[in-house]
Amino acid sequence: GKSFYRFLDLNRVFAAYNQNGTWHMGLIDTSTGEHNEILTEFTFVNHLETMSDTAYIVAASPTRSRALVKLDLNSSAYEILESSVEYSISDEILSPSAGIAYPTENGVQAYGFYHPPHNPEFEAPAGELPPLIVSAHGGPTGSTKHALDMGVQYYTSRGFAVLEINYGGSAGYGREYRNRLCGQWGTVDVDDAVNGARYLVNEGLVDRDRTIVRGGSAGGFTTFAALAFRDVFCAGSSLYGISDLECWHMETHKFESHYCETLIGPYPAQRELYRERSAVNKVDEINVPLIIFQGSEDRVVPPNQSQFVANALRKRGVPAVYIEFPGEAHGFRMFNTVVGVLEAELEFFQSTFGIDPAEK
Repeated sequence: GKSFYRFLDLNRVFAAYNQNGTWHMGLIDTSTGEHNEILTEFTFVNHLETMSDTAYIVAASPTRSRALVKLDLNSSAYEILESSVEYSISDEILSPSAGIAYPTENGVQAYGFYHPPHNPEFEAPAGELPPLIVSAHGGPTGSTKHALDMGVQYYTSRGFAVLEINYGGSAGYGREYRNRLCGQWGTVDVDDAVNGARYLVNEGLVDRDRTIVRGGSAGGFTTFAALAFRDVFCAGSSLYGISDLECWHMETHKFESHYCETLIGPYPAQRELYRERSAVNKVDEINVPLIIFQGSEDRVVPPNQSQFVANALRKRGVPAVYIEFPGEAHGFRMFNTVVGVLEAELEFFQSTFGIDPAEK
C-alpha cells in the first residue's frame, strides 16, 4: 500500500504505511532493519513532516475527523493542533467501526468497514433487523479511509447499518488485490458489493429485504451495475455515477484519458465489452427504486447520462428520483448540496421501505 517516510538521522526513519486498509506508523532502524510501531488512535495518515524527534501529521481515526497532530516520536504522546471539523455531538452516539473480511468470488476475500446502527437514545423494535447501506467508493482504484465519516454516522444514528467496501482493486491491500480490478471493472467491484451484503445478511446482522447500494462517480457505476446485472439490492442511490462507459471513455478529462484501458480493455477493440458493462444499455433490468444526484456542470459524467436512466425507469413505472444541483460539477462541494443529498436520500429510503422516522 501507499507509504510516507522521513529520515530522522543516518540510522532512523519515521514511516507511515497502509496495511490491510489501516494506516500504521513506526520507527525503522536502518542499520538493523528493526521496526518499532508507534501506537496511537490514528488509523489514517495522509501527510507527515518531521523536526528532530517530533512529527507533524495529518491524521484521523474512527472517532476523530482529520486533524493536524504533533507527535512525540519517543513517547508516542500527541497533541491535536487543529481539527478539520468542529462538531458538538457526543462520542457516545458514534457507531463503532470494525474492519471486516468476507468471502467473495473465486475463493478470495474482500474487505470493508462495518458500522452497525447506534444511537443510545433510541431502540429498534424487538426482533427487527436494520436496513443496510453498502457504500462503494470512487476512484475506482482508491479506497475508503478507516476514519470518521459524519455522513456514515448520519445513517447509523438513524437506524441504518453501513458497510463501506474496499472492493478488489482498492489501494491498501497489496498489489495482487489491486490487480483484481484489471480488465474486471464492472464485475469484481459488483461481486464484492453483492457478497458484502450477502455476508451481513447471512450473519444475521441486517435485513435482506432492505439492502441499499450507494456510491459516487465510480461508486455510482458500481451502483448502477449492481442494480442492472444482479438481483440482490432492494434500492440504490447514485451520486454523479457513470452509466455509459463508452461515453465516459470518449469524453472524460485528460488525467483519466487511458484509465479504462487498464480497467476494461483497449478501445475500440473491446468496444462490445464497454457496452456490455454499461448499465445504460441494460436499464430495463433495473427494477428497484433508485435516487440519482447530479451536478449541472459535470463534465466527467454529463447530466444527460443520469437523466436518461431516471427517465427510462419512470417510463416503466419503477420509482426514480432525479435531483440536479445547479453549479455543481463532478464531486459535490457546496455545503447545501452535501446536506441536501443526505436529507433527500434518507427521506427516499424511509419512503421506499415504509420506515416511520423517529421524532427529531
